Amino acid sequence: MDQIIIADLTVAYYVGVPERERSSLQKLLLTVEMSHDFTKSAKGDDLNQTIDYYAVTQRLLHFGDGKEWKLIEKLAVDIASMILKEFKPKSVTVEVKKFIIPEARHVAVRVTRRSRT
Repeated sequence: MDQIIIADLTVAYYVGVPERERSSLQKLLLTVEMSHDFTKSAKGDDLNQTIDYYAVTQRLLHFGDGKEWKLIEKLAVDIASMILKEFKPKSVTVEVKKFIIPEARHVAVRVTRRSRT
């Protein structure tokens, strides 16, 4: 299956288990991989036959507006669900990188979800 990949998109969301941690925006990096058949879009050179990755990035940049999460696991699942519902890929993998442990470059979670249709 063909894939569209958005790598290390910088976003700022309220996330963290302690309330103090959730009290300010945190920089996160999101990587999203969406499976989609490019046959029709490539044949007709037609954006309407594929997933508009610009629209996906704009949605992700504002996905955290007015929301907060304790766990990046929950955040990753919520993002995957939204992408499946709104952009209709065959499957989506979401990786969330968080920069909370000074001794580590980052911590990350990755989830994969598939369309039910």
